[in-house]
Amino acid sequence: MSAQQLSKSISLPGLLKIGTEKPKGFTGNARKTTLGFKTPGNLRSMVDLKKTSLVSDHGRQLAALMATAGWRVAFAEPPPPEEVKEEDLIPKNMRYPRITPAWLKHEKQVLRFYAFFQESVPERWDENSRYRHVYVMYFMEDGTIGVNEPKVENSGLTQGTFMKRQRILNEDGVPIGPDDMRVGHDLTLHGRTYHISGCDRFTRWFFEENGIELAEDEDVPTDHWQKGYRTSQVFARGGAPLTRAAVEDKAIQRALGGIPPIDKKLAQFLLNDRKVLRFKGYWDDHTPYGSRVYFIIHYYLADNTCEINEAHCRNSGRAKWPVFMKRGPLRKSNFINATPGMLSCEAPRYLPEDLKVGDSINVWGRTVVLWDCDDFTRSFYKDYLGIDQASTRIDVSEKPLTHAKLHPPPHCGVGKEEDSLLNCSMIQPKPPKVDLERMMKLTGEVLRFECKMINGEPEDELRRLVIAYYAADGDIAVFEVPVRNSGHMGGKFADKRRIKNPDTGLPFQLSDFYVGQVVTIAAQPLQIIRADERCLQFLEARPRQFPFADAKACAKKLLPLAENSELQSDEGVHPDRLKDLASEAGIPLVDHEIVTLLRRFGVPGEKESDQPKIIGQDLLFFAKNLD
Repeated sequence: MSAQQLSKSISLPGLLKIGTEKPKGFTGNARKTTLGFKTPGNLRSMVDLKKTSLVSDHGRQLAALMATAGWRVAFAEPPPPEEVKEEDLIPKNMRYPRITPAWLKHEKQVLRFYAFFQESVPERWDENSRYRHVYVMYFMEDGTIGVNEPKVENSGLTQGTFMKRQRILNEDGVPIGPDDMRVGHDLTLHGRTYHISGCDRFTRWFFEENGIELAEDEDVPTDHWQKGYRTSQVFARGGAPLTRAAVEDKAIQRALGGIPPIDKKLAQFLLNDRKVLRFKGYWDDHTPYGSRVYFIIHYYLADNTCEINEAHCRNSGRAKWPVFMKRGPLRKSNFINATPGMLSCEAPRYLPEDLKVGDSINVWGRTVVLWDCDDFTRSFYKDYLGIDQASTRIDVSEKPLTHAKLHPPPHCGVGKEEDSLLNCSMIQPKPPKVDLERMMKLTGEVLRFECKMINGEPEDELRRLVIAYYAADGDIAVFEVPVRNSGHMGGKFADKRRIKNPDTGLPFQLSDFYVGQVVTIAAQPLQIIRADERCLQFLEARPRQFPFADAKACAKKLLPLAENSELQSDEGVHPDRLKDLASEAGIPLVDHEIVTLLRRFGVPGEKESDQPKIIGQDLLFFAKNLD
């Protein structure tokens, strides 16, 4: 068929569907993909046929929620909070199991025992056996045992790891453990017997913690080779003294050669080289601007020379170099020849027996006091000279400095003293601080005390004054009560200000005013004879600050008069008589205390002209029943 005929046989719509639609089957019965279904008849009848219960309202509500996106997360109940345990706070790589295995419990813990074994040495003329000392180490983390031998110089043996770390079985086939190792016992490893002579401190502590007491460490035996090796080392280092024959031969050879004998200086140098006595001293510089200077004195026993260095403290202001006198002979008296090269006798030197703690030495005209020395110097003097340098040590600790404090100038009388004092302590003074709490609570409180003048002048006997104490700021003002035909004008006697008590030198306080007290104001003695009702109530409300207004304290003072018949009387006792009875018994009472007792235990007289009396029975009963 030609191409033209083929194009005519295929229609255009069929050509466009090629590759875009699934070809239909040859049966022509293709099933459509759909989720829809139809139920024949009534749905209620199908439910009845299956004998199932009807859908409840709660079920319908849950089905309606399914139309909301994310309904499982939005309407799901939150899970109950999990209980956090202590073990959850510890990271997993740091948790320990409840039953700790040995490899974790005993990690890096090793029991070390000191042991030795005897080994025969054939074909030697100077020895037939040798003791070899080893360390037996038991690793508790896995129960293995290792044996190491310390290396000894020129021993002729290959030393180091004697037996590698491994687990070893005993004769019964059981691994060897710590129970098989004891100090003083023998231990057999691979057919070789070791004698355990000691152990280290950790091993001994480990056994004591487990209730096992190990024996004391044994002395380690030495063989002929070790003795000879130690002796050869001593000779090689020149530590062994020469024999008598060698010394005599050397002396004969030196004499035959014309060499003089060894002088004392060389002998002293060979015996005392590197031996230095160290003292601590000080010199009091009494020159202008001088101070105490501390020194470190080095005395060299090799050649009897001395060196003195300054021991400066931090930020002393002195030069950095410490050398005060370079090393050389320290003479007791120094002088200079008039002519260079002039012969003169040498002054005696300071020797070790001249240097004692507590004494002084002359260093080129300066008196240096030795106040302490080091431990080597103390032992040297105690061993060779029999002198105890520690007993004469001087305490050079400086006493704390006390600076004289300048007192402020006296108050000029203008203004308050606190305000004037700030001008002395500050360039730009600030107003003095005010006790705001006292000002807020006591503003308006004025305590008034009536007093009379007792200066002995007849014209002043009738004068009456009122002392006003302002509790908010402690100021005092005095007013004179006008008296007719007295010759004195009433009014202000002293301005309101802070007045000093001439008896104490301090400003008047509230405790300085009470009935019966004599105070001096404006150079006039004033005796307080009474106080107003508001003042008495104010004082009685504060018994701790003003004990004369405390009824409990006043009644307690009269307990020694409990057996007095006048106090037991029902009629009461006169206040003046009570004061006389108290003075006879040695009990001091002031007039303010009598006023306090009258206000608490007093009763008025039968007539208006009679003075009130104090009921002694009530007073004593109150005093006896106090807590």
